[in-house]
Formats: sequence, structure tokens, C-alpha cells
Amino acid sequence: MDMLKGSLWDKILIFTLPIAASSILQQLFNSADVAVVGHFAGSQALAAVGSNSQVISLIINVFLGLSVGANVVIANLLGEGKTKNIREAVHTAISVSFISGFVLIFVGFVLARPILTLMGTPEDVLESAIFYLRIYFAGMPFIMLYNFGSAILRSKGDTQRPLYALIVAGVLNLVLNLIFVICFKMNVGGVGLATLISNAISSILVLIFLLREKSELRVDLRKLCINRTYLLRMIKIGVPAGLQGMVFNFSNVLIQGAINGFGSSAMAGSAAGQNYEFFTFYVVSAFNQTTVTFTSQNMGARQYDRCKKIFKLCWLYSVSIVAVMLTLFVVFREFFVGLCTVDPLAIEYGCIRILVVETFDCLICNYEIGASAMRAMGHSLLPAVETIFGVCVLRIVWILTVFAHFKKILEPLQSFAVLMAVYPVSWIITGPLVLGTYFVIRKKTFRTL
Repeated sequence: MDMLKGSLWDKILIFTLPIAASSILQQLFNSADVAVVGHFAGSQALAAVGSNSQVISLIINVFLGLSVGANVVIANLLGEGKTKNIREAVHTAISVSFISGFVLIFVGFVLARPILTLMGTPEDVLESAIFYLRIYFAGMPFIMLYNFGSAILRSKGDTQRPLYALIVAGVLNLVLNLIFVICFKMNVGGVGLATLISNAISSILVLIFLLREKSELRVDLRKLCINRTYLLRMIKIGVPAGLQGMVFNFSNVLIQGAINGFGSSAMAGSAAGQNYEFFTFYVVSAFNQTTVTFTSQNMGARQYDRCKKIFKLCWLYSVSIVAVMLTLFVVFREFFVGLCTVDPLAIEYGCIRILVVETFDCLICNYEIGASAMRAMGHSLLPAVETIFGVCVLRIVWILTVFAHFKKILEPLQSFAVLMAVYPVSWIITGPLVLGTYFVIRKKTFRTL
């Protein structure tokens, strides 16, 4: 795809839709995991699996941020036309993916019990949650390879082959879930093992694509190396983004800890409701990646007017699509939660989460698209700091003050709604803050370059 010439509205959609489809498809399979566990293994097993999502994100976000840095660096080099440098950057990215994957195996195994214990995970769920988390982290080398490999392919406009890899892995994941959980009664362990195997397949397929690539993005395993210059550039862009995600998920881990205090039914219902938040978030995330890649290439080519159009289109598309999706989820919330659990109390909690959180989900487009545009322009630290303040700090304060107060005087379902209100409140504050900074930096950057 030529990102430097021609119309943008169609190219942005062609680039973004496979990314969004990949993430949504992955979430559909994850939802199938939740449904299989919830219906065939019970609410406790569902709570064990669902309570881990924020922990996983908390631990791996810094390394996933590096894959964002790899995407920006390689896309920028493509825009500048530096073929030899691209090869060095590509092999650096793959080397980093292998190293980070093995580091995360150790980190996940060591931190599984302490983190889940600190979160107040109930005793009837704790051991199953630890078991699932350790199985999941055993597959980290595959997860890192898939994410870095996909970032490399996306840097030149190829979003379709990562989708193909995910389709194959997702179908396999669903089939293995049914076999392990229903036939072999493996419950939480079966879900974890199916996820590990499917992640291995998707990463191997992406690696095969790169090994057979005909362009300068081709990977030669004999030439794997760490180029210090490109590693530092990836770190400069990726680490702030990763830290932003890490701190973001730290606040979510605290929220999950508060949810755990309501018991396993609330944990199960929250996990069911959160599934649908992932759908809308992944649409925004897809436009984030589009914003980063298109803006990076055009920044490299010094086409600043196109950079402005890219931001505008990505913001408009993400807001419009998310608005349609959240409307469906809110209106038919009982149906969607009921797909994941048959526990009446869990369904009540899940419906509350969807009603309070999903109704305002469009607001995340403001700070997500704005932050992605700034990263592509080389400003990664400032949006990270603003998001940490607007999201993480505010959420911690909310939990310790507003939620703590109302939990003492309200019924459990009502105080759960107060807890969930922390999400839209933080979005209302963070969005305008990041958007305003983006416009200031854009004006200054394009005037001086």
C-alpha cells in the first residue's frame, strides 16, 4: 500500500479493517472461551479466567509498547526510502521479541501468586487463577513474536496476513477449548492450554510470512542482531507507550481487586460484561495502529498536510463505528451477558457494567487517537504522562474515596455501579487533555520542521 500518495479515506479503511477484524475475531474466540468455561465449568472457573485479563496486560504492556516503537521506526524508514536500514531495524525487532518473550515467562511465573493475592482474589478462585496465569505466560515467546512480526508487516501496509494467521489460530483455539473443557474436563487448565497452542500457531505463521517476504522486510534468522541505534529509537517511542499501558492496567488491577471484594458472581459478571468493552476498544486500537503507521510514513516523507487528514479520518471513523457497536451492546445487554453465564446474579452484575461503561465508550477515541498521532510525530512521553494522570491517578483516587464512601452505605449492586463509573469519569477528563496537547504539538512541530 502506498501511504504517501492518493486518497486517504479508502486506504485507511482498507488498512484498518483487517486489524480490527483480527482483534475482534480474537475477542470472539476469547468470548467463546468465557462462554465454554461459564457454561461447562461454572462461575468459579469463569471468575478465575476473567480475573486474569488485567494482570496479563499489566505485566506485558511495556514489551508490547516496544512493538509499537518498532512499527513507528520501520514505517518512518520506509517513508524515507532507506532500504538497508530497514533490514537492520527488522532484525532488531525480531531479536527483541524473542528476548522479551523469554523474560516474560520468568516474570509471569514469579509474580502470578503475589499479584493475584494482593488483588484479593477469593480463596475459592485463587489456585485456579494462578494455574491459568502460569500456563498463559508459558506461551509469551509466541505472543511477543506474533505482535512484533505483525508490527513489521503493518509498517508497509500488510494487515491481511496477520489476520489469516489469527483466523487459523482462533478456530484451533475454539476447537481445543471444546475438547479440553467438555470432553476431558480440564476446566481452567484446558482453556489455558488451548490458548498457548493457538498462540504458538499464529506466531509461527507470521514468522513464515516474514521468512518468505520478498521485500526489505524479509527476515533471515542467521542475521538476527541488535542494532543499538534502532533499539534506542524503539525504546524512546515504545517504552512510554508501554508504561502508559502498564500504569493504565495497574489502575484496572486495583479496580479488579475492588470487584473481587464482591465475590465470585460479581467477578464472573464483570468478566462477561468486560468482553464487550474489548470489542469496542479493539476497534479504537486498530485505528490507533493506522494513525501510527500512516503518520510515521508521511512524517518521514515530510507530508504534513496528509498527517492532519490522517488524524481527522481516524478519529471520525473510530467514533462512528464504536457508537454503533456500543448501542447494540447497551440495548441488548442481558442477551450478551447471558451468552457467557447462566448465574442470575452474575448476569445482573454484567448488565450493570455494560450500562455504565459501554454507554460512554466513544470517549476513549479522544485520548487514544490523539496519543497515537503524537507518538508517530516522535512525542511519546507527554501523552503517556497525561494518560497516566488522567486515567490511573484519578481512578486510584476514585477507588479510595468515592467508591470507599458509597460502598459503606449502598447495596452491593449499587456500589458496584459507583465503582464502574470510574471509567467514564476518567475518560471525560483525559480526552480533552490529550487532544489539546496534540493540537499544540502538531502546530509547533509542523511549523519548525
